[in-house]
Amino acid sequence: MPGLLRAAAATAVVAGTAQATRNAVNRHSAEKDAKAYSNAMNAASAQPQQYAPPPQQYAPPPPQPQQVAAPSNEDVVSQLERLGALKAQGLLTDEEFNAQKAKLLGM
Repeated sequence: MPGLLRAAAATAVVAGTAQATRNAVNRHSAEKDAKAYSNAMNAASAQPQQYAPPPQQYAPPPPQPQQVAAPSNEDVVSQLERLGALKAQGLLTDEEFNAQKAKLLGM
């Protein structure tokens, strides 16, 4: 039996050594992860935060109704005189002259 005890003792030593090695590796890995996390947090806090502004959502202004001011009598008269001159020069036909005159007089 002494051989059996010696084998059991040797197995216990090997198992204990393996456990100690596994614990050391786990501890080293945990320390490495903690250091990497700490470095990342320090780097992030050292840089100013750059947030994108929220997208601007502006509605276009509502269309303004076109208010045409009624032309004064002087404007109408001067425009009719210009139309008459264009017709006299042959630049406007009778139909074009009458259409423009009706538009000016609001007919």
